[in-house]
Amino acid sequence: MKVPHEVRKYCPHCNAPTVQKVKVASKGKASSFAFGNRKHKRKLRGFGGKRAGQKEVKKQGKKQKLILTCTVCSKKQEWVSPKRTKKKTEVVKS
Repeated sequence: MKVPHEVRKYCPHCNAPTVQKVKVASKGKASSFAFGNRKHKRKLRGFGGKRAGQKEVKKQGKKQKLILTCTVCSKKQEWVSPKRTKKKTEVVKS
């Protein structure tokens, strides 16, 4: 899915439609103290070897998340694409 690097969208802080820069959101660093990680480490302790996790149903595609930065007030907001995409979102200069 190709997205232009600048779009004109509504900014809730400026309360008007403004030109906004587009960036693909990236996943942050995973916390080692998150509940799921602590639970998994507890399961691995002792004898019994590696435990298999629950098999998840694979979705056909994912809804991509984009970060919009207002050029006027430089506030950021996130925008999730309405359609599921099979390919990665690519920001292209137009």
